[in-house]
Amino acid sequence: MSPADASQNPKSGPFFLGEDPFKSSGSSPSDSRPSSGVDSMANPFQGSDSGVEYPPSPPHHRRYDSTASIPNRSKPSSASTVSEPVSRQNITIVDRTDAVPRSPSYYGNGHGLRPSRASSAIRLRESFAPPPSRPMTTFSTAPSVVNSLGPIKGKRIKSTLLEDTSKLEKPWLKEKDPYARVAYLLTYAVAFLGVIASAVKCYLGYKGVLVINPANLCMVLDEEFNSDTNTVFGSGGNWFREVELGGYGNGEFEMTTASDNNSYVSNGYLYVTPTLTSDAIGMSNIFDGYTYNLTDCTYNLTNPESIPGGTNSTAFNLSAYYQACGAVSNSTAGTVIPPVQSARISTRYSASIRYGRVEVRAKLPRGDWLWPAIWMLPVNNTYGPWPMSGEIDIMESRGNGRDYPDQGIDYVRGSLNWGPLSFINAVYKTFGWWTQRRTDYGEAFHTYALEWTDQFIRIYVDSRLQYMLQLTFSEPFFSRGDFPAVVENGTTPIVLENPWVNGTNATPFDQPFYLILSLAAGGTNGWFPDNAGNKPWLDGSNTAMKDFALAQNTWYQTWGSDGESQSFIIDYVKMWQLC
Repeated sequence: MSPADASQNPKSGPFFLGEDPFKSSGSSPSDSRPSSGVDSMANPFQGSDSGVEYPPSPPHHRRYDSTASIPNRSKPSSASTVSEPVSRQNITIVDRTDAVPRSPSYYGNGHGLRPSRASSAIRLRESFAPPPSRPMTTFSTAPSVVNSLGPIKGKRIKSTLLEDTSKLEKPWLKEKDPYARVAYLLTYAVAFLGVIASAVKCYLGYKGVLVINPANLCMVLDEEFNSDTNTVFGSGGNWFREVELGGYGNGEFEMTTASDNNSYVSNGYLYVTPTLTSDAIGMSNIFDGYTYNLTDCTYNLTNPESIPGGTNSTAFNLSAYYQACGAVSNSTAGTVIPPVQSARISTRYSASIRYGRVEVRAKLPRGDWLWPAIWMLPVNNTYGPWPMSGEIDIMESRGNGRDYPDQGIDYVRGSLNWGPLSFINAVYKTFGWWTQRRTDYGEAFHTYALEWTDQFIRIYVDSRLQYMLQLTFSEPFFSRGDFPAVVENGTTPIVLENPWVNGTNATPFDQPFYLILSLAAGGTNGWFPDNAGNKPWLDGSNTAMKDFALAQNTWYQTWGSDGESQSFIIDYVKMWQLC
């Protein structure tokens, strides 16, 4: 195809390289594309032997021919003329400067020329851009308009949802509601009455708390432990050491002694400290081949025979004495010597009260399976053996840690033990507790108190607000117990009779009681429930004490080694009689 034919069909060429339309008309092609001076450069788009000649390019474009070189050319004299092909570096270039009309660009190029590279990039981006924002209301406009002309002012269109305010009726402005003042006064009257009622309730609650007039109390015992041990426990002292190893009816695993190792006074405090029996007789003797006798056993003094409704008798009970005052270890029979030695002291022969107040300030011991207690027993078993004559527990606790699942050292408990027969105890109807939420009762001293009259009994720690038990004697205890008419002891039916039939609503807690301070270890009466806290024995087992002794290396580690943490430490004891 000749260059003339190519000019008639400009789009028939294989490709076109356009001339910059924004160059001035006086510039020459040689100015925009200088020669490299290499005439023998091969065309990368065609073989070396190609003799094909391409037609002229469309206006303002160049067509490259691989068979021609590019000579220097002069400026075109007219926009409508077409120059002859020239060769440069084996490429034939045909200039076309005739004007071809172009439609104006939508993107602002109104010169009829090809957009620049920058405008092409903008056009590419605008292809994916969202359309310009449109006014949402008649009073909104484009930001550019607002910035240039300022806010457009106009009359706001009236809403068709609102009526004319001049036509709205407001009857409350013409005539006031006669009940408005009544409602106003009634509201404040009710609020005022609520305040008055609250004040009256608080006052009546304050006056309704049963208390003992301090003027009606007479001091019976004031023990500050400012003297030495011999004075406290001597013949003229206030405290009596009870010595036994029979378990005190609870199956306890300690023996109580009169040794200064287990109860002594130091620096104004009374210490009740448990020790290991193995330190005195050796570990092997605990389990086999040893006989232990308490030569100063007090069983016959503290456990006399009693007749219901009568006075105590001191008749000697040989079998009970041997059981309470001696033990033999035998590995075959599974019997052991009690592995712990402790103390139990009382005011049996020095102080007792029938109604009044008791106050003990103490710090509880730490250690697994320790059982500290502040409690009272009747001087005489007037209504029969325990629990028919009653028992008052001012404080009981467990030395196990706070993680113990059945109330450890962070709990203290108060209760009344009573029942119509020796094997029926209704303590579950009259007990309660208090707890420390962030610490425990072995951390510091606390005051445990009893207030007791023929009208009520209250047991609390530190304050009346922290009472463990508060009971009003509003009905007889036999009625309170709601006992059945017939009970069975094994297979023998027993018709239940009221042992307090001739008493008052306070019976059996209407007799003189004395005070006991004790520290036990373990037991089989259920105070430490089975399968709780890795308990090493079972209450119903015949070898319960042996199992406890075999676990000595485990529980003794929790007692501490300083002699303080496992001790029941008492600061003072005070007793007042209601007079």
